[in-house]
Order: sequence, then structure tokens, then C-alpha cells
Amino acid sequence: MSERSKSDLRAFYRKARADFAESLSGRERAIAFTAPPAVLSDHFIAGQTVSGYIPVGSEADPRALLKIAHAAGCKTALPYVTSRAAPMQFLGWSPGDALHEGPFGLMQPSSDAKVCEPDIVLAPLVAFDRNLMRLGQGAGHYDRALSLLDTAFIVGIAWSIQEAPLLPADPWDIPLNAVLTEKAWIAR
Repeated sequence: MSERSKSDLRAFYRKARADFAESLSGRERAIAFTAPPAVLSDHFIAGQTVSGYIPVGSEADPRALLKIAHAAGCKTALPYVTSRAAPMQFLGWSPGDALHEGPFGLMQPSSDAKVCEPDIVLAPLVAFDRNLMRLGQGAGHYDRALSLLDTAFIVGIAWSIQEAPLLPADPWDIPLNAVLTEKAWIAR
């Protein structure tokens, strides 16, 4: 599968993710990602900034992790996007704050929220591999934003079905520090 184009891989893993999410019971979906492993919750230190995202469609949902981080005294943030070409920012947001519809069906903080630099990024993805490479949506928003965060701990949040044998990697692709699925913590 590693010889397939990124576009073909995106289509394959989007369908696999959607089919998998559809197969989950309401209970399975509700409890997924609600109890972080100690290795992740140990990073939720008061004063740190943890960025997550509001899931779109069948994406794995990190909102419970953001609530846990917030309860531990962390500041929380979400990505903020204005267009395909504009750089993505991370804006302060707390669980329960209002969300506003942005481009691509994204729900994001108000445009006047404070810009912040996350210490921990819970990142969405289309696919990942054991080299901790991430295949995103294709616009490069996360790779560009993550390239500016020298010390951030980057965790991909995914369903286990999104694991690929090997993903093609370009020089600008930013590897993850770990991946959390509903079944496992995967790290080097």
C-alpha cells in the first residue's frame, strides 16, 4: 500500500474510518478516548496548554481528553482556520465555550480568542503508521503549524482501523510523538 498516492490513501482510510465508526455502538463510541493512559495524563500539568479539535464526521473525538486536561489545570485550545492557504493558528478555548463554524465544516473558537502556543497537540488524522507518520486532510495546515512548535508533544488521535502499514512521507511531514487509539498507546 505504500506505493499508493497520498490522495488514494486518504480515500481508502477515510472510507475505512467511516465504516468503522458506523459499526461502533453508541456506548463504544461514548467511552472511547475518555480514560487517557498515564503516559498521556502525566503530560496534563497545570499551566500547560493542550490543543485538541472538534471532530468532523467519523474522526476520533478528543473532547473528553480536553475536559480532563482542563480539569487538571491546563489551558485548552483549538485550531483556527480561515482558508486553505492561510496558516492555522491555535486559539484559546475552554470546554463549554461557544464554537463558531469555520471553513471545511470546522467548529472553532471565536476569531477574537487569544492566540496561544500549545505544549501538547492532540491532532486529527486520516491515517498513521508505526513510524508515527501522520496522513492529514491534505491542506498542510497541521504540518505547517506543527513545524513552528519546536517542543510540543504531538499525539495523533485515531481509530485503530486508521493504522497503515507504511505511509509515504515528504520532507515537510512532521512525525508524531505518539498515537492514541481506542485500543492502544503507540509511541517510540
